[in-house]
Amino acid sequence: MGTRDESSANAKASVQTGAELAQQAELDREMAQRLVERARSQGVSLTGQDGLLKGLVKLILEGALEAEMTDHLGYARGEAGPAEKSNSRNGSYRKTVRTDIGEVELDVPRDRAGSFTPQVVPKHQRRISGFDETVISLYAKGLTTGEIQDHLAQIYDMDVSRDLISRATGRVSAELEEWRSRPLDSLYAVVMIDALVVKVRDGAVANRPIYLAVGINLRGERDVLGMWAGTGAEGAKQWMTWLTELRNRGVGDVLIACCDGLKGLPDSINAVWPLAEVQLCVVHMVRAGLRYVSRKHWATVAKELREVYTAPTVEEAERRFAAFEEDWGDKAPGLIATWRRNWEHFETFLKFPPPVRKIVYTTNMIESINARLRRAVDRRGHFPSEDAVFKVLYLVLRDRHPRRTNPTGRTRDWMEAVNTLAAYYGDRVTNHQ
Repeated sequence: MGTRDESSANAKASVQTGAELAQQAELDREMAQRLVERARSQGVSLTGQDGLLKGLVKLILEGALEAEMTDHLGYARGEAGPAEKSNSRNGSYRKTVRTDIGEVELDVPRDRAGSFTPQVVPKHQRRISGFDETVISLYAKGLTTGEIQDHLAQIYDMDVSRDLISRATGRVSAELEEWRSRPLDSLYAVVMIDALVVKVRDGAVANRPIYLAVGINLRGERDVLGMWAGTGAEGAKQWMTWLTELRNRGVGDVLIACCDGLKGLPDSINAVWPLAEVQLCVVHMVRAGLRYVSRKHWATVAKELREVYTAPTVEEAERRFAAFEEDWGDKAPGLIATWRRNWEHFETFLKFPPPVRKIVYTTNMIESINARLRRAVDRRGHFPSEDAVFKVLYLVLRDRHPRRTNPTGRTRDWMEAVNTLAAYYGDRVTNHQ
């Protein structure tokens, strides 16, 4: 029974944190405080090239390497080795590694047989965990390689070349290509599409549209399905190319497609997914209409249009819009023409009950993702290439929110919505659940 208790205690100790282990050893708070005070009294800084932290890191890493050598040989330094074993210690060699607090010089032990393979600091490894992650995190926030270089020099006292930074971020490229070609679900309840504009230097700096498609699957999970770069202005024909790619990657059906009022876009969507119901973003329609109204009337017009798009039925919405047209037809004919032109796709929205309307009322979901992307884009100003654009945007999308199970989150009140969709679309939903 005692042996089992000892094994249980050892297992428990093996999963403790580094801080707990340090407290169990002699490095408790009081000792650490005395060490800091002694360093200060002798003029030794905490950080920097000859700082206390680097000394501690060196001490801990070299201690771990020595422990590995002892385990490898079977006897500790200073002890006599077994007579039958010919291998023994053979001094050490100097190696510089980069850590999160700067470069640290280590004395790595070696054996005469040359068979020692350290695990704490593997052979040929020059960076200890955290460096690549730090560089990638800064790159995802929009910093250039030069800015990252300056940041590492100022904060970590690290002299890192731009080429090394590029290699650290370069490993993301393979991951990005795999992400862009991954297979997708066969059915998405909602697909929202939009575009943002970035500046890319291709001879001269020019605006390039970046097309973005976000889907909500039958589990209510949101996912960025695709991201593509276009040329010139955003266009419906280019959208058809990218949507066809989604179909080729497995998206055979979409229940509802939400988009802005780009001319020809609904036709492009239905050419790819004939059964999809195309619904124009209501918020986009309101904004588009307000361009034809004096700013002093915006609040009034927006309030009256709200009465239209919150109508319980299509017939009631038509009646309310007819009354709105009587009041504003002469003052803002452009607004009336915009809504009449898009009324067919606005009716799609009105057909849905409230649980579904809440989801497709606006493309704010994709616009909130675009807002994160724009923050990184704006910090850069412009990009040297299309590949650089995609690396930064992908890293932003990959960055997970601490309270989310995936980077783009889940849809609220989804259970009510998916049941409504199942009742409305029947087998198209139930056959995929």
